[in-house]
Amino acid sequence: MIQKQVNQKAWFMVLPVFLLVAFSAVIPLMTVVNYSFQDTFGSNQFFWVGMDWFRDLMHSERFHDAFLRQIAFSSIILAIEIPLGIAIALAMPRKGWGVPVCLISMSLPLLIPWNVVGTIWQIFGRVDIGLLGHSLASMGIDYNYTQDPIAAWITIIVMDVWHWTSLVVLLSYAGLCSIPDAYYQAAKIDGASRIAVFRYIQLPKMQGVLLIAVLLRFMDSFMIYTEPFVITGGGPGNSTTFMSIDLVKMAVGQFDLGPAAAMSLVYFLIILLLSWIFYTVMSNVGEESKNGGA
Repeated sequence: MIQKQVNQKAWFMVLPVFLLVAFSAVIPLMTVVNYSFQDTFGSNQFFWVGMDWFRDLMHSERFHDAFLRQIAFSSIILAIEIPLGIAIALAMPRKGWGVPVCLISMSLPLLIPWNVVGTIWQIFGRVDIGLLGHSLASMGIDYNYTQDPIAAWITIIVMDVWHWTSLVVLLSYAGLCSIPDAYYQAAKIDGASRIAVFRYIQLPKMQGVLLIAVLLRFMDSFMIYTEPFVITGGGPGNSTTFMSIDLVKMAVGQFDLGPAAAMSLVYFLIILLLSWIFYTVMSNVGEESKNGGA
């Protein structure tokens, strides 16, 4: 029996990528880990404090409030953008001149930089010069995102939905276009309703792209910083101070490098853990659907 030899030279092609990742990710991460166990008073002098910063963080009401605000925001974003993106993708045409028009229209919000999106909605929502704020004020609606926490939350949520629902739409549309016509023909012969086609054909076939959409939108929404910082700066009060904004205030504003480094690591682990949970749950649901269909 002839054994096939494996050529390992391909690893040399990947080596530059590993080196780049090590330089751009691993080394800065190790620096943050080092800072999280030490304290400094400037002049590049550090003092070992062990796990003190992590213990203080776990008992910090400020951290707990920021975490709850972050969870609430990500939950609302996923609850709105995923169903809305699927609905828009289902309504988009599959053939004809409308396809490129819809795809380009859906892609436009994704091309705008994050800080520009924040600036657009900051001006758009102002009562004195913004179209949205001035129109609502003319209608007698008390809307001021700089003073009302509810208005600030609504503004940030609507802004994020406008900016990122397109990503869910494009992923869902790609999943729908990959479904062979034979499935629809069989459903038509069986007399399946529109809801049944979506439940038993389209939704199971889209689970792969929906998993990607949920993970991407969760991670992006959980790490959101630029847009709410530009619009509200974390206010009014601390109502929109998410974990990312609180972390920057701690590291840059207060120059508490040790606590900020500890919070960065906890922040990273939370995102990693929740993303793994999302991936595991949705993968198990997908496997159950396949086994049930078989």
